[in-house]
Amino acid sequence: MASASVIDDYVTGLARSLRGPWRVKRDLMAEARDGLVDATEALEADGLPRSEAERLAVEEFGAIGEIAPAYQEELAVGQGRRTALLLFLSVPLTTLMWSVIWQNYPADPAAAMAQWPGWFGPVSRVVDYSGIAVGLLGAVALIIVGPARRRVRRPLLVTRALGVLIWVKVPVVGVLSFLLSSASAIDITVYAPGVVAMLLTGAVTLWQLHSGTRCLMASFRVSG
Repeated sequence: MASASVIDDYVTGLARSLRGPWRVKRDLMAEARDGLVDATEALEADGLPRSEAERLAVEEFGAIGEIAPAYQEELAVGQGRRTALLLFLSVPLTTLMWSVIWQNYPADPAAAMAQWPGWFGPVSRVVDYSGIAVGLLGAVALIIVGPARRRVRRPLLVTRALGVLIWVKVPVVGVLSFLLSSASAIDITVYAPGVVAMLLTGAVTLWQLHSGTRCLMASFRVSG
């Protein structure tokens, strides 16, 4: 059983040096602790005192600065998996939700379309298709950092790319959506389902930005 001394201090220091999904980090730290405890008990069986066995087990495990990058890469890839899943599920569903909202909006579609500027249709399709594309990219990334992870030379780059993708996609789609809303001559705030959709979209967007930021922080910390 581990004492609250050398092993605990080492694992605590290692955990503090890492950034990434809490559950993944918890599991990695549990594995590290178990490995150190097993090594300590083996050294004790050879006749070493507990304190000396712990010290030697930690020394053989490696300095935090030497082993932290490998743990951090694992955490970064774990964050990439979470973000890829978020994009795969949320972006297409959000696009579908707004498609349903506009199709069921209580107004004459022909009258509304007659007021649209010429660029409205193409820009609207860009927004819709970009949502589908980002969802597909999320699916591909999910495979790369999931089942195919061991076959990919640098899965860390996928995590970093996901962070960049989100921070490009959100502002661009946000601006285009604002332009569409301004030119549509439709007040979505008087339509209850539209208000709900706006709130859900805002929450999902903040979630995506948060996840994308964590991707960048976790991935750049490996090389830092």
